[in-house]
Amino acid sequence: MVKAYVLIVTNPGSTRAVAQALAALPSVVTVHEVMGPYDIVVELVTDTLTDIPPILADRIRTLDGIQSTTSLVAFPD
Repeated sequence: MVKAYVLIVTNPGSTRAVAQALAALPSVVTVHEVMGPYDIVVELVTDTLTDIPPILADRIRTLDGIQSTTSLVAFPD
């Protein structure tokens, strides 16, 4: 099991809609709207590290309203 955290900056006014779309994606465990330099923090859980790039490229970064993402892969416990 691999965990990754995705820090997301959204277009103004798009945060809630983006958060709802993210929550519906497979592998997304939690979605939090936050204050600070990022608007949303997403926790992903996948079977392998190689599962993460396609989720980021094809499912998350393609959502309308996302300006940028920063991905953090957690070390195994």
